[in-house]
Amino acid sequence: MMGIERFERAGWGSRVFDAINLLFLLLLMLTMIIPFLNVISLSLSSGVASMQPDIILLPKDFSFEGYKIIWTSLDIWRPFVNSVTVTVTGTLLHVLLSSLAGYVLVHPYVPGKKLMITFILITMMIPQEAVLIPLYVVNKDLHLINTLSVLVLSGLVSGFSILLMRNFFLSIPYEIAESAKIDGAGEFWVFGAIYMRLATAGLATVTLFEFVRRWNMFTEPLVFINDSMKYTLQLALKSMIVDTSATSSTYMVTTNVKMAGIIIAILPLIAIYPFVQRFFMKGILLGASKE
Repeated sequence: MMGIERFERAGWGSRVFDAINLLFLLLLMLTMIIPFLNVISLSLSSGVASMQPDIILLPKDFSFEGYKIIWTSLDIWRPFVNSVTVTVTGTLLHVLLSSLAGYVLVHPYVPGKKLMITFILITMMIPQEAVLIPLYVVNKDLHLINTLSVLVLSGLVSGFSILLMRNFFLSIPYEIAESAKIDGAGEFWVFGAIYMRLATAGLATVTLFEFVRRWNMFTEPLVFINDSMKYTLQLALKSMIVDTSATSSTYMVTTNVKMAGIIIAILPLIAIYPFVQRFFMKGILLGASKE
């Protein structure tokens, strides 16, 4: 009888905990959904309606006016193209170089491997702000300031991505690579045909992390870019929302225009996530479980 009572008490306690946890998660979800719905509704409202100091969850005076103004009259398409160029190019190079570095670190007989891993870990401890001024000086000496190349080269590799790809590659038996080499395969063939194909989850994880980081990159464009023709989307939105004098004087930057810019900025992230989501959790768990 005592065992049954203890089981019932544990059962009720578990139910109460689940109910409180569910309520907390619902409240947390509302804090994210309500602002997002408000942004969407304001972006689809007319200029006059969007200027009202209210939180709305449905558009008032439904209109695509904000999207039309920001895309054509305020030329948001140019920073959008700059962001796409920097993000896609930088992400592809980042994934490739991080994978190559991770592949080198899985070989059991690489001299100084522990020292290299230690050095990579040290670089992860240095805050970005501490090296921002030296990076500016180096890029200035290389005549890269006010070019999109400086944004592509910024963060071209990272210790986190290298170690993450190394952990994924460690999950692949090294005997497979040795067998391929005995059959005459070279290092690049083993890397591309075996490791890259078997580490799809890792590639998707690193790609998603880097794509989001580069798309939302703000500090680097703010420091390295002064030419408005080279602005990325995040920097253009900052100029439009904070410094209205940087936009066209023909139009008043109403709230629906600002919200339309925010929606345009987050659409690529929403579009790419469904394609990598099924690899994402698997990649995070696998990458974190290897030593």
